[in-house]
Amino acid sequence: MAIIKIKNPAIDLDAAEIPNIDASKITTGSLGADRIPSLAASKIGSGTFADARIAASNVSQHATSFDDNKIVNDISTLAIRQASNENKGAYNTNSMYVDVFQDDTGYTNGANTSRNASEFVSATSTITEPNTVSIFRPNTTDHSTSTSSVSSSVSGDSATLTKVNTSHSGNNLTNSYQKFSGSMSISSTSVNDGGWEINPTTDYNFGTNDFTIEAWAYNNNVSLDATHRYVMDMHAGGSSRLSIAINTGECYFGDTAYDNNFRPSSAFNSLNGFGNGAWTHYAWVKSSGNLALYSDGHRQFTYTDTKNYNFQSGLTGVMAFGQRHGSNSNGYMQQMYQQEIRVSDNARYSGATYTIPTAIFPTTADVTSATGNFTCSTITAPTSTSKMGAIITYQDNAGTNTLNTDIVLQLSADNGSNFTTATLTALPDFATGIKMAKVNDLSVTAGTQLKYKISFANQASGSKEARIRGVSLQY
Repeated sequence: MAIIKIKNPAIDLDAAEIPNIDASKITTGSLGADRIPSLAASKIGSGTFADARIAASNVSQHATSFDDNKIVNDISTLAIRQASNENKGAYNTNSMYVDVFQDDTGYTNGANTSRNASEFVSATSTITEPNTVSIFRPNTTDHSTSTSSVSSSVSGDSATLTKVNTSHSGNNLTNSYQKFSGSMSISSTSVNDGGWEINPTTDYNFGTNDFTIEAWAYNNNVSLDATHRYVMDMHAGGSSRLSIAINTGECYFGDTAYDNNFRPSSAFNSLNGFGNGAWTHYAWVKSSGNLALYSDGHRQFTYTDTKNYNFQSGLTGVMAFGQRHGSNSNGYMQQMYQQEIRVSDNARYSGATYTIPTAIFPTTADVTSATGNFTCSTITAPTSTSKMGAIITYQDNAGTNTLNTDIVLQLSADNGSNFTTATLTALPDFATGIKMAKVNDLSVTAGTQLKYKISFANQASGSKEARIRGVSLQY
């Protein structure tokens, strides 16, 4: 059929009058969207779509959601384990910080906490034993047989235990008789001024208040006669005197006992302990206006005593062991060896019997505060951080500590200017007796200076004591 050329633009043709045109003949212009038919997906066999042409839902609906927290927590736990096994100090990488408190390089006390040498942090602090005035502990490490002055083992105490007369040698220190391993004993020689004495400080001015003066004594075949032989003799002026003076006639135990007719005549047989070849613990105790002498687990007597015992201001240089307080006398007691002498400003023993100490006297004491907190050193992150996580390991040393109440964790990325409180979730135990908890993806004020803060609450000695054993930060 011949093609008819129509050059008049005024003439309209309907669709039936327009012949089919090969697609290759359409080389210019554009088609309206309604002129483009739908294509089956099978027709798209090549080419690439622009990212903007693909909806996010078209991808996510076919992808399985992935949570890396379990992996991160496992890595943090392994890091704590490895640091514990290798006794590592605090360290950090570009995405993690670990501290198991092997030392205190990563620990900063906020209030009422301390890092223990056993590698944990708690609200328990070690302080100087609050009631101990002096402890005199001659020993083979710090002293020799020729030592003539023994300093107090109590921090800050300047009192000393010295030979009354350094020209004597028979009263040298000796390690032949040891109540405790490594200890040495004072003794007396068979001449005047042959013993030892305490040079007291003003802390020895007890007045009418409570005190305890105690020691250990060893009887190595002490020979007695009609003369008072003094285990100890302390005079604070007037009738304020404490003595253990033994003879074969009438023994003397100071004015309070003497005035109350405690004047036994049967030598050491009148007291518990002090037997030949045995160690005896003895103690003078002033408690609420009563004075008592204890020895070998038993109270020997107790009487009302309103006297003042000011051993430093009353009379000086008269707190004697192995001789009479006044010196220049023959009241020495040979073969009675003494050590571990303690002076306290409280009444340490009471009742008709008491528990005899079984170890050297402590110079420190543990004090547990109800609350406390600590932080770590600032960690510099490589980039700005707005989410953090953590694993902690902890121990219920006493009682049961509640997460987020008794143990509270806070995280910061702006050097502690803003802390965000975490909600800790318990994990399986880290080890026997060591618990574990975690927090993941906690939103914090963005920054690069990272810190954690752990706070304690409701702590009490013996009933609720938390110990933080390890921390691993995630960022």
